[in-house]
Amino acid sequence: MPLMFLTGDGMSGGALHHHIAGAPLIGERLTVPRYRFYSVRDEFPALCPASQGGAAILGELYDVPMAQLWDLLAGEPPELELAMVELAGTGRELSFGMVLRRGEREYGRYPDITSYGGWRAYRRARGQDMA
Repeated sequence: MPLMFLTGDGMSGGALHHHIAGAPLIGERLTVPRYRFYSVRDEFPALCPASQGGAAILGELYDVPMAQLWDLLAGEPPELELAMVELAGTGRELSFGMVLRRGEREYGRYPDITSYGGWRAYRRARGQDMA
């Protein structure tokens, strides 16, 4: 089954977790420190590969059956696209993940929330629990 790295409300406790419910949670993971993290309309986060100035971003890694992955992807917002995300660990671990669609960052309309290190921390800082 494909591995899917989630960084938003699809994670456990999030409002969209029902889309991934039943898929085995492998655990929390960090990306390698080569990503920026943005808030899109303050509704969902977006990873964005960075050539410099990146950080490690916290998310959850799931082992998702292909049919369930297809359903999950069908509901993703148009600002995101499926890509390979590199996770930190003892070896080079790659996973599917949603990233900011190419060209979107150049519009400059999304606040950079990289310093929070993850969506949960950002939402807590804004007084918005995920549950």
